Amino acid sequence: MTGTDKQEPSITYKNIHNRFKLDGTYFGREGLRMAACSYIKEGEPYERAIGDFLLDWLDNSETITVHTSGSTGKPKPMKVSKQNMVNSALATGDFFGITVGDRALLCLPVDYIAGKMMLVRAMILGLEIDLVKPSSDPLKRMKKDYDFSAMTPMQVENSLSGLSRIKTLIVGGAPMSETLKASLPKRSCKIYETYGMTETVTHIAARKINGRKNKRGEEPCFTLLPGIKVSLDERDCLVINAPHLSDETITTNDLVELVSEKKFHWLGRYDNIINSGGIKLIPEQIEHKIRDGIKGRFYLKGLPDDKLGEKLVLFVEEKTNPGLTVENIRKELNGLSSLDKYEIPKEIHMVGTFEETKSGKVLRHSVL
Repeated sequence: MTGTDKQEPSITYKNIHNRFKLDGTYFGREGLRMAACSYIKEGEPYERAIGDFLLDWLDNSETITVHTSGSTGKPKPMKVSKQNMVNSALATGDFFGITVGDRALLCLPVDYIAGKMMLVRAMILGLEIDLVKPSSDPLKRMKKDYDFSAMTPMQVENSLSGLSRIKTLIVGGAPMSETLKASLPKRSCKIYETYGMTETVTHIAARKINGRKNKRGEEPCFTLLPGIKVSLDERDCLVINAPHLSDETITTNDLVELVSEKKFHWLGRYDNIINSGGIKLIPEQIEHKIRDGIKGRFYLKGLPDDKLGEKLVLFVEEKTNPGLTVENIRKELNGLSSLDKYEIPKEIHMVGTFEETKSGKVLRHSVL
């Protein structure tokens, strides 16, 4: 083999594991194609989406079209290599110890990459996967126990009483609130917050969030999955090098602190930085400090100001903070010793309900 030759992968997107089960039935490629057609012809909307994806997966194309989440702009279509999706599934199986015959639950919509990847993991790793209609409380009518599943924070929040029936759960699509993290079970279900994006074929890092924090009371770092290398650009934003997932190096707008070659702390988004009177404020870091004072949803952003250039403004959602008033919030913030004087919001606004993406991520820039 010459230096320019690429070694063919031993497991490709054309493989369907002989232990793969879908809703209790073994399927090969032809059987799966027939099942997909049945979903499209006779199924509910979420089943038709599954059927469409399976037919796309089983065709002769080396790529598949997916859509971004829309958290930083309008959702857009992009082509992803099927082999990269296989590579991602293998890395996930390795990282989380997922083995042949494990039971998996798909409760995410297959319209986006996270739902698609649950099916790919099942087909490639040989999992027995069950389908349930995506909803805010997917475990409500489920009686089985599962080894692996993926949910959004909203689904986790509405499934707390049933999480003991899942061995390993990954959570993504939107940040988890401190209130939700504090309510998670400590031992029975291993719950991981994931970091990733459509361009990296879902997660490239994860951190276990239920259990003990370190000696300094800090949350654990994100740990990279196998085959991922990262660095920082001149803005201190994360740069991802993952040739098995993307043909290009991916430069993000995520501000991070590198702890080691394999671990990092996520600090916030570069595009959310507020320059207030020459002082750079990272909203996500300040939000972390005041989460104990506001239990529901809120966020900070900068608004134009004649003197400061930008002023720090707090938006609080009334729906998830019933009875909370601006006066209550101001008193609570003034009593927090962890806040520096320039981290105290200049204005506080109550908003009925926040706009959000389909995955539940709050659209920070929608409120003016």
